[in-house]
Formats: sequence, C-alpha cells, structure tokens
Amino acid sequence: MENAIEVRGLCKRYPGFSLEDVNFTLPSGCVLGLVGENGAGKSTIINLLMNAVRRDDGKVRVLGMDPTDPGFIRTKQEIGVVLDEAHFPELLTAMDVGKMMQSCYANWDASLYREYLARFDLPERKSFKDYSRGMRMKLAIAVALSHGANLLILDEATGGLDPMARDEMLDILNDFTREENHSILISSHIVSDLEKICDSIAFVHKGRMLFCEEKDRLMEVYALLKLSRADFEAVPPEAVVSVRENPYGVEVLVHRELVNEALTPERATLEEIILFFVKGADAK
Repeated sequence: MENAIEVRGLCKRYPGFSLEDVNFTLPSGCVLGLVGENGAGKSTIINLLMNAVRRDDGKVRVLGMDPTDPGFIRTKQEIGVVLDEAHFPELLTAMDVGKMMQSCYANWDASLYREYLARFDLPERKSFKDYSRGMRMKLAIAVALSHGANLLILDEATGGLDPMARDEMLDILNDFTREENHSILISSHIVSDLEKICDSIAFVHKGRMLFCEEKDRLMEVYALLKLSRADFEAVPPEAVVSVRENPYGVEVLVHRELVNEALTPERATLEEIILFFVKGADAK
C-alpha cells in the first residue's frame, strides 16, 4: 500500500518556537489524527505539508511528491484542505463560491456540491459574512469534498460544530474513506472525535512528536491503575509512564504487559493516555 503522506525529520524554527524532528506516515486509505494543545505545532505541520511555509529541514512527500517541487501545484488538485478558519470573500454566497471553485478545480462536481449544501442545511443565497462559524466550516468542508480529492487535510475542521453536526461530519468522513485510495489527516483538540474515526494517532507537544501509533495498539499497550499510595509501591518503576496524585491516592498510566494483573489495570481512554503523556513530558 502506498503512503498518502510521509514525513521524516521535519523541522521548522521560529523565534520562541521550534518544531523538531517530526516523523509520521499516513498510509493510503487510512485516517491519522493529529493531537496536541494549542500552540503545539499542529497547524505548522499542516502548513509545511502544503508548502505554505518553507521547512528548515527534513523530507516530506504528499501523494508521492515533495511539496516544494514546482509540480506540486497539480497535486493540490487532489487535496481537499479545511483550515481552522474558513476564508471566502464576505459578500459571496454559497453558489458564488461554487462558481469560483469551478474555475479552480478541474474535477469540480457542481451537483455533488449542491448535495452537500442541502445535507449541511446551508442557504445558497446568503452572504458568507452572515454565516455562523459552524456554517462557515460546513461550507469549507463541502468545497473540500466536491472536487475529487484523494486526500483531505483538516485542521480543527469540527471545532465550530455542535455535537450532532460533528457526528454527522464524522459519518461523512467515514464514507469518504471507504474508497481505498482516500486518506484523511485531521487535527483536533476534541479527542473523542478522533477516537471514533482515526486508525492512528500522532501526538505533538511543544513542537515534539511524543508518539505516532495505531489507535488500537495504544489501547492495548497502555492501561490505568487507580491505587492507594501504599499499593503504588508494588508497581514496577519500568512500567510507569506517568503518575497523577489525588486526595484518594494515585492514578498511574502503565505499560500493561509490565504490571501484574492482580493490580487490576483498567482500560485507558485515548484522552487519558494523552493527558498522562503530557504530564510525563512536562515533568522531565
């Protein structure tokens, strides 16, 4: 299986912030979730993938091409991008946006676009300036899905949507990946959304990638212990990833295979795994 995205040793340095040695792969037909707090570097990674900013070091291939290659402008026809803020001229209506996109994309599907407008309950004749944030994000997603893209790159694309709209959006993204050559890179701070849709999770913290793993493997490898302080002494130090104290004792994220089952390890959610990794990274 070919890879939709390959990143090796990616670096970008700004005054006061640096993205260092980022490595991950998005296989074709899969969904990769990019997780991290605000300012962790998620948007920087996406900008580097699209060559919106120039990288300082590393290798990147998107749909088989280096984004710095002049020919990448043709590859962009196969990529649907939704950033954390949708930007269209304020006086344009949804129908005006469709006409504009038809001149930008060789494979623009006007009828499919109108289907998405109806599905998202977006008014065709209302000016973009009068759209709510949620409506603006839906419009951007409708555009991304209407020009025959093989790869979607979504930066906090569900952030402005209510829970029901987010669920509908996740269903649409699941439908998109039923085509074996369709892939998605999605960044979000709503970890529960990523847990529903993603095959793999890449976690970025303060410009460093702490892990990139298959979601199911993360759930298998890590477990949560809730113990008294006295019982915590029985946990092998090599099993401990991170510890969180509370008034009743301690919670410990552990490598499941390194602890005795008598300690009754519990399944850790993806959000718990990430929070414990942050605590562990910040403690170093």
